[in-house]
Amino acid sequence: MMVETRKKHAACRGFMTDRGGNFGMMTAILLPVLLASAGVAMDLAKLVQVKSALQDAADSAALSAASALASKDITDAEAIALAKQFMAAQFRNTSLNGSLPTEEEEESAKDLAEGALASIERTKDESGLNKAFEVKVSGHYDVPMNAFTRLLGYDTVRVSVASTSESTQASGNALSMYLVLDRSGSMSFVTDTRDTSQSSCVNYTSANWGYKDVQKGKQGYIAPSSPCYVKKIAALKTASTVMLDMLNEADPDRKFVRLGAVSYNDSTQTPSSITWGTSGAASYVNALPSVPTGGTNASGAMKVAYDALKRASTTEATAHTAKGNRDFQRFILLMTDGEMTGSSSSWNSTIDNQVRNYCDQAKNDDIKIFSVAFMAPNRGKSLLGYCASATDYYFEPEDMGDLVSAFRKIGQKAADLTTRLTN
Repeated sequence: MMVETRKKHAACRGFMTDRGGNFGMMTAILLPVLLASAGVAMDLAKLVQVKSALQDAADSAALSAASALASKDITDAEAIALAKQFMAAQFRNTSLNGSLPTEEEEESAKDLAEGALASIERTKDESGLNKAFEVKVSGHYDVPMNAFTRLLGYDTVRVSVASTSESTQASGNALSMYLVLDRSGSMSFVTDTRDTSQSSCVNYTSANWGYKDVQKGKQGYIAPSSPCYVKKIAALKTASTVMLDMLNEADPDRKFVRLGAVSYNDSTQTPSSITWGTSGAASYVNALPSVPTGGTNASGAMKVAYDALKRASTTEATAHTAKGNRDFQRFILLMTDGEMTGSSSSWNSTIDNQVRNYCDQAKNDDIKIFSVAFMAPNRGKSLLGYCASATDYYFEPEDMGDLVSAFRKIGQKAADLTTRLTN
């Protein structure tokens, strides 16, 4: 009996001191932790992106509601409903980056609208003569975590944001703006945003652009392929629509906003002269060719914009005075995706300097210049960085989502004449 007991004790000691299988045990213990850590790292990046998109949506919603209160005879309840719906729609459009939403994403946008909070405070401005509005918007979105992060017990993480916008119904704040837009051949090239509206299409790039006119059956013919990608010109039209819609919201009665537009490649196209409201410029932009061609020379288009807006030309001052606008600001929005080449394929320093000269003249005449270098090479970025009135008037979008965001910010700055985003 004693011998048997000693054998049992020896077996227990042997089990406790045996180091065999330690690596397997440690792997089993640490693997879930390592996987969860990897999941957290991925989800942190996702949370930052969602937070940014949600904040942009809240800012836009507060700004839209404040603008509507200042420019339209709407009730607080209507403004709150507008803010909540705008926030959900803007968040969905920004986070999806142009792709079609799934049923789950549509439901999430609906939940965001229902869960958003908005409040309005009506006061008077500092003069005591004009109505003033303060709109506060807040909302949250539950971001689903991946399977690895769920190992730590987090199925979703809530992201919350808030924004405040102020507006007044003061008269005399107005603007005249000229859009100077690139419609050269490189604007036919694709972005990295999928075009889900088509099953197949011709995706033009710098590598195959030289074969664009080759007929089917001939060597070098560019066959339609899948997936399709959004062309730069289509991205420009989408971004312009966002900005013009914001200006139209700020001035639905066409009393304060005057817009014109001109496009260019290696020559300057017939412009759309400055008129009240956004409809003329919107029609002009939408009519730009879906597959533009030609080189790049913005000098003529900049001359058109400068001549229309300069103080020496009394057209704009006369038009605004007739509407009772005591003061107005003047803007040029200059956009390109390339460098100045003229009708060639090489950079032309003479044309580049001509554009800089018109930018100098405009800025010296107190015309504010927004510039957008869309997926542009370094010389294009250098030129547009020089032309911008300030660093926050210059944008370098590298994809469609960034371009839409840039034009939205320009719209916000322009609408800031009557609407001020406070935080």
